[in-house]
Amino acid sequence: MFAQSRLGKLSAGTSCMKDQFVQAIRDRKKVRITFDSKDGAQTTRNCAPLDFGPSRSAHEKNDRYHVWNYDGETKPHVMVLNPVQIIRMVFLTERFEPSDVVTWSTIKSPWSVTRDWGSQS
Repeated sequence: MFAQSRLGKLSAGTSCMKDQFVQAIRDRKKVRITFDSKDGAQTTRNCAPLDFGPSRSAHEKNDRYHVWNYDGETKPHVMVLNPVQIIRMVFLTERFEPSDVVTWSTIKSPWSVTRDWGSQS
């Protein structure tokens, strides 16, 4: 588990958190993320880690955590989090199946992080 301050300053474990997140992508292991939502509330979600890299839709082109949010208010969906939003990340032993969450073309939208996910790579 890793954390950052409420002021958004990343702790010394941030690089290690990113490395573990990337490993969770490759190992197909779920994560539990607590983050500051846009409305200022602290929110925790169970997610499948999808990618770490810039978001095509964000104004800032810094690297972000891309996850499949299983606990969405309406339905599961992709969620992209800026590292400064992350309060805590717990790496779970539960696995996920990429074919259950990847519903788009990874040829048209390639991943930033290399992985062996078969046809979803």
